[in-house]
Amino acid sequence: MNDLQTINVLKGLVIDGVDKAKSGHPGGAMSSMDFAYLLFREYLRFDPDNTKWLGRDRFVLSAGHESMLIYSFLHSIGWLPMDELKRFRQLHSKTPGHPENFITDGVECTTGPLGQGAAMSVGFAIAAKHQAAVLDAELFGHRTWALLGDGCMQEDVTLGAASLAGHLKLDNLIWYYDRNAVQISGKISRSASDDYKMVFEGMGWDVAVVDGHDHGQLRKVLDGTEKGLKRPLLIIGHSTMAKGAHSLEGSEKTHGSPLPADERTKTKERLGLPTDQAFFAPQEFYESFRKYFGAKRERVANWKKRLETKQSDANFKKLFAAYYETHAWRNLPQVQWPRDKEHPTRNAFGDVILKWAEALPNLMGGSADLEPSNCLEGFAHLVGDFQAETPQNRNIAFGVREFPMSAITNGMALHGGMIPFDATFLSFADYSRPALRLGAIQRCRVIHEFTHDSFHLGEDGPTHQPVEHLMALRVIPNFYLMRPADAYETQVMMEVALNLTNAPSAICLSRQKLPMLPVSAETVAQARFGAYTVVDADQPDLLIIATGSEVALALEALKLLNGVKAKVVSMPCWELFEEQPKSYKDKVLNPNCSKRVSIEAGCTLGWQKYTGSDGLNIGLDRYGDSAPAGDLAKAYGFTPDQVASRIKSFLDLK
Repeated sequence: MNDLQTINVLKGLVIDGVDKAKSGHPGGAMSSMDFAYLLFREYLRFDPDNTKWLGRDRFVLSAGHESMLIYSFLHSIGWLPMDELKRFRQLHSKTPGHPENFITDGVECTTGPLGQGAAMSVGFAIAAKHQAAVLDAELFGHRTWALLGDGCMQEDVTLGAASLAGHLKLDNLIWYYDRNAVQISGKISRSASDDYKMVFEGMGWDVAVVDGHDHGQLRKVLDGTEKGLKRPLLIIGHSTMAKGAHSLEGSEKTHGSPLPADERTKTKERLGLPTDQAFFAPQEFYESFRKYFGAKRERVANWKKRLETKQSDANFKKLFAAYYETHAWRNLPQVQWPRDKEHPTRNAFGDVILKWAEALPNLMGGSADLEPSNCLEGFAHLVGDFQAETPQNRNIAFGVREFPMSAITNGMALHGGMIPFDATFLSFADYSRPALRLGAIQRCRVIHEFTHDSFHLGEDGPTHQPVEHLMALRVIPNFYLMRPADAYETQVMMEVALNLTNAPSAICLSRQKLPMLPVSAETVAQARFGAYTVVDADQPDLLIIATGSEVALALEALKLLNGVKAKVVSMPCWELFEEQPKSYKDKVLNPNCSKRVSIEAGCTLGWQKYTGSDGLNIGLDRYGDSAPAGDLAKAYGFTPDQVASRIKSFLDLK
């Protein structure tokens, strides 16, 4: 079976999978097929016998709606049964509507929201580049490939990530842009006329422009990648939507809908496929597709021999284990702060990151141009900037690119071997939010530092003062929102975040100085359960629940509540608390105490979960103002006497 016949069988699998599901996107998969076929068959480095081989090239389908494309290849390799192609887009199948990394072996990351796959591929490339420099250039000399569509190129996250990739000269990164010039609503000429060759060359990429259906042109470019690159490469493949379709070739009608019955029959006739047999894949098809499996297995064997040889070096073995074999971190070096001095929790984060830098050689990340504000200057100075000339270094200067930054750190986490983190202001979590959500879906262990967590940052005003952000992040499933009350709680939360190997976290931190809580080290360690008692009372009349800077406020207000038997609870993380057994939750939040107050410098919607519908929720349900923090605290009722006064009214006390 020749190349064209093999490709046509693959197209038939795409057409039939979408048709059986009565849902899907055949057009783009058909236009991308020539490039993807050559890549998977001849150039992509993978182990046919192990989807998780560490030395493999990573392939990212950024145009995730073309999912039947990758499923057809995973089946052809032998990783995905034919029955799963027949269950495309069905409940509990391994062929969901968009590729999902925790469902399907061979899928590197979950894609669908356009552009994020491209950005994550930059994270894959950064991780590989760093590990090649630190561990071994041959063992980690794999490439990252991404397939993009017109929609990916229109999403700003793609260009933001591409700009950073070009600056870093990531020569292990190759993007293929399938420019079929058609999207759901019609031709892209209605909304875009960019010269991407000029754009990407201006960002420091090499660019090759080819006919996306000409195998000679494609092979020439792909052969060049085997010889090595000096910069990231963008291949622009001019193609035809639904290439091979009978009458709908080039039509937007094939973008998101199955081919009509008559069109499907005549397309199969045109492709030389039997019209009376769905999911046609004869034995000679598999033999043709797997022609180079022998060479691929030989590469894997040589890689394993090199790893075995390297493992005989004790220093390499120890470092490799730190990157790839350590999954729980105990006995980390601890920071000690004076208990009689106030300390911003953002500074505490910086202190801990600096302390961890040597203990965790694979801890890598940075901020969106906010190193001083996020207190990462010490870390950056110690480990150095990751640049084209210094890939062994671990501080990433992301620039003002919040969304690309968080998508890139997702890719770093998914590559394996890295502990990635990023940082910005909490008010800019909205810029990162699509990546935070996709990170939660993918179970990416990324630590997101968000500082300036309330109106207390003061004069910068409402644009920079988060109000709804804490609650907005809490509603993301499989995402841990942490708001520690002092430096020691911050350290506990960071340790928890580090050990959340299947979920991202957001640690929200104060700009202003906060006092140390009047509790023992053993007590503050209970913060890892999400909530714990700071001030206890036997059969309390009042339960005060607070987070972050408002825990200290609650303690000051309590001093003014003479005669009230009150219990104060610090609740840095709802998600952790909800995971505790009922006995612990009842111990912390006494079920017999119905008078409950929440205090948090943010919107109050949601706190009713813990205070009940008739509880008192002290917060801020409006945008802030530009003024010194002390003035704002008085204006918004966040002083001890104002809080105490509201609680007295709530309790009907004079």
